[in-house]
Amino acid sequence: MLCGMQSHDGPLTRLRRSHEELVLDLLRKHGSLSRAELGKHSGLSRTTLYEIIGELVASGAVVASAPDPALRKRGRPVETLTLNPEAGQAIGIDFARRAVHVAAANVAHEIVGSASEAHAADLSWEDRVDLAQRLVGSLTGGALRLGPLNAIGAGVVGPVGDPGGEAAYARGLDGLPGLLHKRFGVPVLLDNNTRLAALAESVWGAAAGDQDVLYLRLSHGVGGGLVVGGSLHRGAYGLSGEFGHITVVPAGARCECGGDGCLETVASVGAVLDAYRAAGGHADDVTALLDALGSGDETAESVLRSAGRQVGLALAAVCNAVGPGVIVIGGELAAAGDALVEPVEEALTAHILPLSRHRVDLRRATLGEVGGALGGIALVLHESPLLARYPAQPDSEEDA
Repeated sequence: MLCGMQSHDGPLTRLRRSHEELVLDLLRKHGSLSRAELGKHSGLSRTTLYEIIGELVASGAVVASAPDPALRKRGRPVETLTLNPEAGQAIGIDFARRAVHVAAANVAHEIVGSASEAHAADLSWEDRVDLAQRLVGSLTGGALRLGPLNAIGAGVVGPVGDPGGEAAYARGLDGLPGLLHKRFGVPVLLDNNTRLAALAESVWGAAAGDQDVLYLRLSHGVGGGLVVGGSLHRGAYGLSGEFGHITVVPAGARCECGGDGCLETVASVGAVLDAYRAAGGHADDVTALLDALGSGDETAESVLRSAGRQVGLALAAVCNAVGPGVIVIGGELAAAGDALVEPVEEALTAHILPLSRHRVDLRRATLGEVGGALGGIALVLHESPLLARYPAQPDSEEDA
């Protein structure tokens, strides 16, 4: 019996398995692809690729579909390939400061649904997980069934090390992955929620299909994420994307990180509202500020333009260091539109390297508050060790 197992696990078998995993990995990361696109991404010969695809389609791991007749062009219709949407689903959860956002999608990148609910800032982690579980159950009328290929990608506020690693359990998060696993019975990957929003915008949102993306969220905190070569960049200690702590005003206001004049002290929701009130405006929240802006309030416009200039300075510094092709700005303040974005673009143009000025595309985020949860799904689709064994079911020992 042992000899038989060895005979079926020789070099050629291992090579074929690696080719299969390469094709599955590409479909997992990119969603629907044609044979030509798979060939371009994989580098496999046409003969090898077609043999692999034929076996995966025959096994049910991959499904092929012709384009919509209404969209067909002249010539032979181009068939597209995706992972079998019935094979598994992934759940994304964003544990924001005062809300829980959830989303679900299948392995074919089709989004099943999303839901959100606000809560008190001091709500316990156990109660937040209860809320997340209820929201997940509401996505499909309680019919959402978790299968063997499923996993949960969860986002939290603040720095997080390697997803699933020991650094992720710091700052009172030590019980969260275990609590989620107990409730849902699937593996859990943990990361910073803003960084996950960056990944989501590069998969489904404003930067879909782009490989090098810088994302900045202007919310109650200021943070972001980098997608480099199509992959989320975390940094050695999980600190990548902390753009809110770049100094933009030397000797400026003290930041909660301990530094002075950080971007967060001038471009977060609280900082902008404080600046508006100090200038004589009256607004208790972002909605009131945006209403004032819409009514032609020059003070609101001036405050937002000032914040935008500082954001542009910080982004220019990051761009000169990492060279993204697309910059995406999200968060509540991004709803200010041109009043904020135009000064950002002006500062970028003035301070970015001349060679880059016409090569960086500035865009507003499109996924809204559910971006972090969708990023949790993207994290699962990109990294789940279970999906690497697709479509086989995990051994019971691994599932324990």
